[in-house]
Amino acid sequence: MGVPDADHRDATPVEVLKVSSKSNPNAVAGALAGVVRERGYAEIQGIGAGAVNQAIKAIAIARGFVAPSGIDLVCVPAFTDIMINGQERTAIKLIVGPRN
Repeated sequence: MGVPDADHRDATPVEVLKVSSKSNPNAVAGALAGVVRERGYAEIQGIGAGAVNQAIKAIAIARGFVAPSGIDLVCVPAFTDIMINGQERTAIKLIVGPRN
């Protein structure tokens, strides 16, 4: 299974990992690797430069975690709108999965 289209509309719920600027990239990478191994792909969401920075670091670390099992992770960036405290915010979402 490759990385699905950033606007995929299948019936399987996507595992969303929410990342903040204070998230530990190693911990996020471990969670990401587990979700990708279990479900085939995952989505990471972050709002702001610091959160997106931590998410990118986590993807780079997770690539090293899954590489020994033959998985080459890639990501597709996209925007998504989410509600926080009744306000709509724009987040970056990164769909992560194995390269075809």
